[in-house]
Amino acid sequence: MRHNNFMKFKTWAPWGMGLLALAAAVPLQAQTQVPVAAAATTSTEPASAALGAQGAASLLNAPATVGVDYRISSNDLMEFNVFGVPDMKRDVRVNASGQVSLPLIGQVPVAGLTAQAAEKLIAAKYEEKYLRDPQVSLFIKEFTTQRIAIEGAVTRPGIYPVTGQLTLLRALALSGGFAPYADINQIVVYRGGTGGAREQFTYDLDKVRAGQEMDPDIRSDDVIVVQRNARRAALRDSLFGDILNTLNPFR
Repeated sequence: MRHNNFMKFKTWAPWGMGLLALAAAVPLQAQTQVPVAAAATTSTEPASAALGAQGAASLLNAPATVGVDYRISSNDLMEFNVFGVPDMKRDVRVNASGQVSLPLIGQVPVAGLTAQAAEKLIAAKYEEKYLRDPQVSLFIKEFTTQRIAIEGAVTRPGIYPVTGQLTLLRALALSGGFAPYADINQIVVYRGGTGGAREQFTYDLDKVRAGQEMDPDIRSDDVIVVQRNARRAALRDSLFGDILNTLNPFR
């Protein structure tokens, strides 16, 4: 009896191994369109998505553009200048109290202000005693270091320190792409709201890449969760289960 079972297994083995190879190839084919860091398929996809995690990190740490609504925070580095007074040009860093130290007027609280609002405040202080109609400019050279968490079906989940403004595509590029069976149409961003409430936003990455939806801004302390496609995972598990049952000579 045991000899018959062994012969049955030997007969099925070549077919079973072929089926296993076919099943293993199915998820790999599905994954080829998943990674965030893959080459752009449309001209609307941001360049950071095609650079990989290392390239995206370089973009994030570069002193690139700042939105007009960006609010100054402690440890920001700014270039201060007064038009027509070259001796006053200098780099100033916001201290832990949210203030900058400027010539003649001393400490000025700027944390929580936009650059434009801070320029008006500083100009008003100089105009009180020292200068007539001063034209003050502030250029933010370094942003506050922020941290975000990326978890779920990604290659490298974890907590990432980032500098400057960040979008969803750029944040996902840091995690090294998606893991098998990631559902890129159901990416959830959790954010702390007012009064301790937690907000939740869901995004379809295909629509973001195609330019049908805006690439949303990611804020400090946001948690990005990439869901696992339960249907595809269940199909794969079912397929492998059927193959294993076929290969089992003792069932």
